Amino acid sequence: MAESETLAMTRIARELRANGKDVISLSIGEPDFNTPGIVKDAAKHAIDDNWSHYPPVPGYPDVLQAISDKFKRDNHLDYRPEQIVISTGAKQSIYQVVMSLVNPGDEVIIPTPYWVSYREIVKMAEGNPVYIRSNIENDFKITPQQLQKAITPRTRLLMFSTPSNPTGMLYSRDELLAIAEVLKTYPHVMVMADEIYEHIRFEGKHESMAQFDFIKEQVITVNGVAKGYAMTGWRAGFIGAPLPVAQACSKLQGQITSGSCSISQRAVLAAMQINPDTSEDIIQMKNIFKRRRDMLYQRLSMLPGFKVCLPQGAFYFFPDISELFGKHVPDGALFETMYGKKTIENATDLCMYLLYDANVATVQGDAFGDSRCIRMSYATADTLLVEAMNRIEHAIYALK
Repeated sequence: MAESETLAMTRIARELRANGKDVISLSIGEPDFNTPGIVKDAAKHAIDDNWSHYPPVPGYPDVLQAISDKFKRDNHLDYRPEQIVISTGAKQSIYQVVMSLVNPGDEVIIPTPYWVSYREIVKMAEGNPVYIRSNIENDFKITPQQLQKAITPRTRLLMFSTPSNPTGMLYSRDELLAIAEVLKTYPHVMVMADEIYEHIRFEGKHESMAQFDFIKEQVITVNGVAKGYAMTGWRAGFIGAPLPVAQACSKLQGQITSGSCSISQRAVLAAMQINPDTSEDIIQMKNIFKRRRDMLYQRLSMLPGFKVCLPQGAFYFFPDISELFGKHVPDGALFETMYGKKTIENATDLCMYLLYDANVATVQGDAFGDSRCIRMSYATADTLLVEAMNRIEHAIYALK
């Protein structure tokens, strides 16, 4: 099993900072905002009120009901509390879904680019990842025709995210409907729709795959509080799923972690009662991300060798930088000292060049299934983003 490349790059950046290097990290997907006060207060009260005992494995009944209400309010989805399982982060939710559904040799369709852990979780289940390639020209989205061609009798699961990590693109209702029309003819294929970034979008409204009743029993909706509510460290995610899948995930969780943290669940209860359309915290965070996106898009669009599309959600850019392959680093570059070569041959080389010679951490596109690109997170302060772009521009213009 490979180490998570996003976490690996973040670790390297921290190590360099510990050694005195002024590294700006654009590698990790974590909002640089604090958890809303109402959520923190709920957790403090939970401690004082002694919510310190083992919780039910799938979650406290009132928290499950609050998530059910959230699905209805925000997504127009009907998931009963017994169809919901709260886990220690959406990553655990995804792990349990895959482990519950995928047997050795089963095929799992993963559109590229994808979030780094999809591939490794499928491998842990001894499934076979089947990749559907997309590109920047079609906004990194797959077509129904591509999906149709990829499905075989061994296909068990389709995994995708909208809004997307790493591209920031999102599927429209019509695009999801076209995919659903394909899937309805293959009832043996389940769908895991990762919607963790639903509240960080800059146009339109969020669309859920499970909204189409004719495939609802094939869809598992994964979500959580990490991104939209700035609660990454609280480690709380959840699924809404067909009852047999929810029961299987709960059984598996009972043998792994028992239940999600009792204090975090009380915080989740408060978060679920926040209306994202009227919450000042969420609206302000989204507006700041949009401002950063627009600034970064303007500068990246003018950078030689960078091909970018405008993200519609999340907080990432995923530029195609393949035009820079074959370029030579300037004389005396630390990249040459560290790697013993002068040529940028791939996305990993470019990331290492930017890390050591521009002191900016990004993530190579190979981690997400696309070796032509790099991922850049703009979940950091405006001043740091401006400085990071100044450094990146200087380093790119220095290539020969």
